[in-house]
Amino acid sequence: MTSAKICIMIAIIIYLGGMLYIGYRCSKKNEDTDDFYLGGRKLGPFVTAMSAEASDMSSWLLMGLPGVAYLTGISDAGWTAIGLAIGTYINFLIVAKRLRRYSHVANNSITLPQFFKNRFHDESRILLLISAIIIVIFFIPYTASGFAACGKLFSSLFGVSYMTAMIISAVVIVGYTMLGGFLAASTTDFIQSIIMSIALIIVLIFGVNVAGGLDAVIDNAKALPGYLSMFQSYDVATGTASTYRLLTICSTLAWGLGYFGMPHILLRFMAIEDEKKLTLSRRIAIVWVVISMAVAVFIGVIGYSMSKVGAIDVLEGSNSETIIVRIADLLSRHGVIFALLAGVILAGILASTMSTADSQLLAASSAVSSDMLNRNGKSGIIAARITLLLIAVFSVILARNPNSSVFQIVSFAWAGFGAAFGPVVLFSLFWRRTNKYGALAGMLSGGVMIFVWKYLVRPLGGAWNIYELLPAFIVACVAIVVFSLATPAPDQSILDEFDRAASGK
Repeated sequence: MTSAKICIMIAIIIYLGGMLYIGYRCSKKNEDTDDFYLGGRKLGPFVTAMSAEASDMSSWLLMGLPGVAYLTGISDAGWTAIGLAIGTYINFLIVAKRLRRYSHVANNSITLPQFFKNRFHDESRILLLISAIIIVIFFIPYTASGFAACGKLFSSLFGVSYMTAMIISAVVIVGYTMLGGFLAASTTDFIQSIIMSIALIIVLIFGVNVAGGLDAVIDNAKALPGYLSMFQSYDVATGTASTYRLLTICSTLAWGLGYFGMPHILLRFMAIEDEKKLTLSRRIAIVWVVISMAVAVFIGVIGYSMSKVGAIDVLEGSNSETIIVRIADLLSRHGVIFALLAGVILAGILASTMSTADSQLLAASSAVSSDMLNRNGKSGIIAARITLLLIAVFSVILARNPNSSVFQIVSFAWAGFGAAFGPVVLFSLFWRRTNKYGALAGMLSGGVMIFVWKYLVRPLGGAWNIYELLPAFIVACVAIVVFSLATPAPDQSILDEFDRAASGK
């Protein structure tokens, strides 16, 4: 192993060791399941904002998004980023405060399935069980995408086995999450968001310099038809531009709808210490999201220019998602200091992956141990840790294919949560007439439509080739309204809770 690789390895080991240490320190603060799953509702505004966004962005920010921009230009990645930025802002603006308040009013709910059960006084527990099952179904592939990103990183950089690299990464993620629970996940996510930001800045500056300057980057990109257009997409197979239609733009913007149904993000809103601090959290979050995604898209463009001048190899297919890894490898060859900086970049990729995987594992384990098995107290924590380990094993098995695309896996799981939970969350918070029958109908129809549209309708192509989240979200909204109006109105006690949560009294 070269001295550069040794320096990179040292930086990564220090980072991973630090994450495990945080997990160990946070483990001493977990006395019951309320602490393990929600940190005792003691998060500050900075940790709430940055952990929410770090747990959202995942390896998609440093691998998936630059990879898409590298292959097809800025339109697909750009409209996706715009949709996510809008979704982030609206989620913090209208959902965060109401959910924090309502989850407390609804019998101090500590998980999203518990909130649905308590919000509608569902003594049958069917809402709780169905929502818990949906969380497990979609979080396993979501977590798998994070493990896959780690495997790609180490295998492409150090030449080790993809499976070996993935398993080592999974062990570290599972380790600190099992130890420290939600507080460890949120604290590490906050730190990881900082490391991700530093990594993006280093790659941006170094990449532009190697590519020959900003003018050279722009000129090389302009030479490809539609590469820098928001209304055209570059087709790498034919070398031509295809029109980015209005329907496709709406479909891509629909990524923003997913925020309303993401359990690992919504839990941050439920966990903040003071709802009044959510205004500051919103401002912090939106600034970070806009800047980081814009830089990530531009790094894809820079990567193409670096390939053009021969600084890095031309990347094809899912290999385009390793663009930042290749840039870090190039940086490491310029001396010890640069090798350590490369280690920071790679730690940033690990951070982006781990910040989402830990939150997903925690949400999925809570769905099983707390919601399905109804375990609480010390025994609940033990059950949660065992469940977390089992889910991680299934995720590793699912991610065993090194050719799987991080972007594609994330897009499917994102759509699943957005359609199954997003409409139910919004109607639960803002429409008094919503009842448990409407909530159940929306949850099931949204989740089922994701599979129907993805595998039966979208392959038809043409006007049907739109992101499955949009039609599934609409179907779920219609189902909630129709079934709520066609069945008995909620009891007065439910309406009184709704009014108390809405008024903040």
